[in-house]
Amino acid sequence: MNSATPTFAMMSDNDKEQQLVNYLKGLIMDGVRQANSGHTGGAFSSVDFAYVLFQKHLRFDPEDSGWFNRDRFILSAGHESMLIYSLLHLQGYLDMEELKNFRQLGSKTPGHPEYGLTAGVEATTGPLGQGVGMAVGMALAAQIARSHLGEDIVDSYTYALCGDGDLQEPVALGTCQLAGHYGLNRLILFYDFNKIQISGQVDRNDSTDIAQMFRSFQWNVLEIDGNDHGAIDQAILHAQCSKEKPTIIIGHTTMAKGCATMEGSADTHGAPLPHEEIAATKRRLGIPEDASFYIPQEALNFFRRRFPLLREHRRSWEKAIQDRAKADHNFTPLLEQFTRSMVPPIDYPNLDEKMPTRKAFGKLLEAVADQYIAFAGGSADLEPSNNTTGFMQKVQDYSRDFHQGRSIPFGVREFPMGAIINGMQLYGIKSFGATFLVFSDYMRASLRLAALQNIGTMFIFTHDSVSLGEDGPTHQPIEHLPSLRLIPGLHVLRPADALETRYAFDHALHSQNPTVLALTRQDLEPVTSAYYHNGGSFSQGGYILRKENGELELVIIATGSEVKLALDSAAKIEETLGKGVRVVNMPCCELFDMQSADYRNDILPPCTTTVAIEAAATGGWYKYTGRQGLVIGIDQFGESAPADKLLQHFGFTQESVVDKIIKFLK
Repeated sequence: MNSATPTFAMMSDNDKEQQLVNYLKGLIMDGVRQANSGHTGGAFSSVDFAYVLFQKHLRFDPEDSGWFNRDRFILSAGHESMLIYSLLHLQGYLDMEELKNFRQLGSKTPGHPEYGLTAGVEATTGPLGQGVGMAVGMALAAQIARSHLGEDIVDSYTYALCGDGDLQEPVALGTCQLAGHYGLNRLILFYDFNKIQISGQVDRNDSTDIAQMFRSFQWNVLEIDGNDHGAIDQAILHAQCSKEKPTIIIGHTTMAKGCATMEGSADTHGAPLPHEEIAATKRRLGIPEDASFYIPQEALNFFRRRFPLLREHRRSWEKAIQDRAKADHNFTPLLEQFTRSMVPPIDYPNLDEKMPTRKAFGKLLEAVADQYIAFAGGSADLEPSNNTTGFMQKVQDYSRDFHQGRSIPFGVREFPMGAIINGMQLYGIKSFGATFLVFSDYMRASLRLAALQNIGTMFIFTHDSVSLGEDGPTHQPIEHLPSLRLIPGLHVLRPADALETRYAFDHALHSQNPTVLALTRQDLEPVTSAYYHNGGSFSQGGYILRKENGELELVIIATGSEVKLALDSAAKIEETLGKGVRVVNMPCCELFDMQSADYRNDILPPCTTTVAIEAAATGGWYKYTGRQGLVIGIDQFGESAPADKLLQHFGFTQESVVDKIIKFLK
């Protein structure tokens, strides 16, 4: 900053706005340079939109980043993380020391924004496209909440910022198709169209007419100079007035806008600027060259001049809450469902009978439909197969004309469904999405992000084994159960019968961890009645279902549809060999592994021969059986045939299992 440059206090308000943007660029440059890692160019091209949004339009509580009726801002282009961290510093949510520790171990400023770690970060983003999907989910959840709680309680907007890479990921396009179909008019997406990717010019790989594509998706489309503050302001105001459609603001921007010599360069995308470029850019932007992470207090005060109005808006909202609570005694419990994730008492049906566990799930859904309003979800065009039809008929489909509907018609869009239900969960609605277990492959990235964010999304996967039958190997899951169990923090629940499905469902409903319910197509005989009627707990993950007769010599572990087979086989082995055989039902390995060592050793004595049975790939079970143990599973792809023929073919009959175990013991 030279002597001719006026001080911040001497500038006009318009000049102060621009200088604040310059200071943000300085923070971005310094953070990326100090970490020697990160993305500068995209953050520079996006900063004008983000600044105008945060300064003039975004509603938040300066003292409470988790206020329910806040506007949500999702940085889908998560590699631009120094942009949001710098803005969070202006909001007062993030200390300057955290900006200086960008991308360092233990900081609140990791390489990509992480929900639950940093105040003001609404979603964990970075894998491109998913932030757009979660934003759609948040906007959908807000519309549902608004329809049930009232427009005076929920009047927030959902904003998202994306780049070229986001819109090249099909998950983003699938969710945007749905956003237009649903008519999510309070969703505003800013597309930073700077035409540069890590590898160079976007036109090397893409010539899509984005504007025309989004018009076909039933979106409002606005095209502006994305570095012009006045145009940005007017575009946001225009988007806020939309009554029927979401809005995309296509901002034509310049990569690394404001750099001294590297404007428009792909070299600024995924790397820090050279030291000499930073010095020259600071001179150009009116920032002291010898000062790192520079922003004067008077500039912070200027940004925060809107804080009194924001606080007053929060107080008005609190008053509306109090007035509604006085007028309607049912309002507070309903509000707490949305704002505090309060699950009401559920009157579950009696499920102690023979049926497929997918059918039991359908009955549970219908029970919840009547009592838990902050609960929504749907199926990826498999309502009859996933048994979600009854729920759909009770609560009705969400549509652009009926926002109270809590059945979400996703169509054949498994990955978009996963991203959307994660967004709904982040907003405050307990959410589920259903499809076949084999198609969890399409959703794995969203499953991983749900676990990384530690949010309680429910993933319902039916047709959980080769017993689905004639559809054959393309539809028969083999490796899916063990592969899902590898995701840290994800609870994979495979109940043994209809009654246990109730307890698994209740665990999922209350869980802060994401859960998978793996459910059968075929009937299962009741096997857990005595355990649960005598006060047994699902929360332990694994338990003794059949005690050994006499001295314990063998433990058989099983899950889901194989538990009955394990019980029958254990009885036959005891009868044949006179050995004491215990059967352990393991509906959730993750919960079992969380128990004390004493409990686990009591259930699975370390020195006892152990066998595991599951109609899936075998690898994950050796941690319980030991390397010398026996695992009866399926380590090849399935076949097309009726279920009973397949079970016989793969050796899942009592005769085959008993024969294998006896040979193993001998």
